[in-house]
Amino acid sequence: MSRIQLAMNVTDLDAAVAFYSQLLDRPPHKVREGYANFAVDDPPLKLVLTQDAAVPGGSLNHLGIEVGATEDVAATNRRLSQAGLVTDVRVAELCCHAVQDKVWVRDPDGAAWEVYTVIDDEPEPTAVASADGTDRAGNRCCAPASA
Repeated sequence: MSRIQLAMNVTDLDAAVAFYSQLLDRPPHKVREGYANFAVDDPPLKLVLTQDAAVPGGSLNHLGIEVGATEDVAATNRRLSQAGLVTDVRVAELCCHAVQDKVWVRDPDGAAWEVYTVIDDEPEPTAVASADGTDRAGNRCCAPASA
């Protein structure tokens, strides 16, 4: 199943989780320090909430399309590249407290879109990126290289 992902910046994760639990009529799929996501089947949506004091709450973090397999990500990369779009491929990237294969692209106004599949939804806690969106080496994850 494919679903659209909407990743938002929030100022108070607990308040946002409480609100979206009511709005979506379900608890979050995953909650970690500074992070939560909701997996909704109908309509197909992955809502990601990221708490970051450096960005305004309610602002867009990025957009995405979750697909079923790595092959779908590769096919999307081929299609986008053939269309002349600049892509940024990530393989087995630790992002959003999960291991993912993905391809990033930006729309004409600079909005970041990712097409991704989750390989491991519960990696070892020591492997997961910090709440500020950086991995253990200090590299920014969950964003395209040009961000």
